[in-house]
Amino acid sequence: MNRINSFPPIIDHCSEILILGSVPGAQSLKMQQYYAHPQNQFWKILFHLFDEPFSADYHQKIKVLKRHNVALWDVIESCERKGSLDTEIRNEIDNDIQQLIDNHPKIKIIFCNGQKSYKNLIKILGKDFKIPIVVLPSTSPLHTVKLEEKLEKWKVIKTYL
Repeated sequence: MNRINSFPPIIDHCSEILILGSVPGAQSLKMQQYYAHPQNQFWKILFHLFDEPFSADYHQKIKVLKRHNVALWDVIESCERKGSLDTEIRNEIDNDIQQLIDNHPKIKIIFCNGQKSYKNLIKILGKDFKIPIVVLPSTSPLHTVKLEEKLEKWKVIKTYL
């Protein structure tokens, strides 16, 4: 099994909200873009939340994140995995989330995109971390909740903008 690596964080000195996934899926690794699978609803949800016109252009997507002070990263730095399923992740090494938070003191809340990122993050930081950690429904196409239901849960982000 091949070892895969996550991407560098998308973050700057203005970031106030951190969204964490688990580790990039096969399509994202191929494209070298966060949430590149066409059925992943991450970008649709964020553009809707921020009331931005949707763009398929990755550079535009990153600009939207930064314009709204949102940082993006994954909890897993590297792992072995067949395909894209979180359940297939083996021999994982965590990203240094604590260091990222320490280096970006404006971050006031962490949102986890799905249960895997949440469970890993709690192992890393503990349940009583200094800033709130909120788990949201996964935007993965494998998480078969309707877009409207996911969007409703993800709206909590707007209260921190």
